[in-house]
Amino acid sequence: MRACASANVTSKGALERNDDKSIVVNHISPACAACQTGLGTATFFISLKCHRNCFFCFNPNQENYAEFQNQKRDCRRELEEIYRSGARLEHIALTGGEPLLHRAETIDFFNYAREKFPHAYTRLYTSGDHLDDEWLTALQRARLDEIRFSIRMYDSDAARRHTYDRIALAKAYIPNVMVEMPVLPGTLEEMKQVLTQLDALGVFGINLLEFCFPLNNAEIYRDKGYRIRHRPYRVFYNYSYAGGLPIAQSELECLDLVEFALDQKLKLGVHYCSLENKHTGEVYQRHCEQKIPAHLYFSPRDYFLKSAKVFGKAIKQVLPIFERNGYRDFQRSRDHYYLEFHVNQIAALKSLDIEIGIATSMIEARPGGDVIRELKVDATTPQTFDPATDV
Repeated sequence: MRACASANVTSKGALERNDDKSIVVNHISPACAACQTGLGTATFFISLKCHRNCFFCFNPNQENYAEFQNQKRDCRRELEEIYRSGARLEHIALTGGEPLLHRAETIDFFNYAREKFPHAYTRLYTSGDHLDDEWLTALQRARLDEIRFSIRMYDSDAARRHTYDRIALAKAYIPNVMVEMPVLPGTLEEMKQVLTQLDALGVFGINLLEFCFPLNNAEIYRDKGYRIRHRPYRVFYNYSYAGGLPIAQSELECLDLVEFALDQKLKLGVHYCSLENKHTGEVYQRHCEQKIPAHLYFSPRDYFLKSAKVFGKAIKQVLPIFERNGYRDFQRSRDHYYLEFHVNQIAALKSLDIEIGIATSMIEARPGGDVIRELKVDATTPQTFDPATDV
């Protein structure tokens, strides 16, 4: 069903990105584009303190959440350490909690970021509740590039109107004004009104986030009838991103909103950002600078490591072909009865009537050194294997 909805919006002109994990209409924030690999990007928070207490917030999953409710991080010092290390940052963000609860630290952070990384694209995440002309003047002087507001669909009309007013005010000061919000199942018609209102305000764009269960507040989710999406990830793994697990129907309503934007010819950028889209930077950075063993393939499609495997009796059929072709970069496990090799060798096996496993793996840093952890194995054959889609 998801594939059909995705194909429908792309046939109308939406752009699929990041192996179909991200879908765009009109344009996308450069910070979102950079998020795909996460290279040259850094996101900071002063504290995790927030006045909103959203039931879907995943900050409670973060390490030292209770500590950073009351204590502050020295983000300027952290940024200074990056600068002194010689690292190059092209995208710098400040999130929370609510950054606007810390006026002096927020303004100082962006001023310092502009001083030390003058060409970096800077952005701020906020509810907008505390934003005023004084704040915006200071952020403008710091040459903030982008501000992202959040809108809650269960807020009163007056509260939402206040957010729209803050968004309209910000447009006079900040080059790119955006909204980023999860799409709660059952809010499709209301969300269409949000898109229409934001388009009328002339905002740069909106990020439609896949709504997730943040591994807390289970009672609220049960009461509202939310359910975890069947098969939440294509590749199951304990990703470091603390967003939780995707909720069923949110993705489909996000795609409905993308289609709505196309049909209505809205001018703002509309970006569907799935939970999996947020994981790829972690996977890419884990592997991009590693020395990959010769029998593994670093996939440019999803950034995992891929390899081919044959088992049992098929090993005796495959080995003579490798011997004849002079291929030696395979791994053989006599304990588990498999032969593992690079996926580029599958083409040489087309004369064989065998099943091949395509393994997906991740390099993990452990106390004793790096290990390769196999995450899943998919079945193929030498005749049906397609490198463009299977790895």
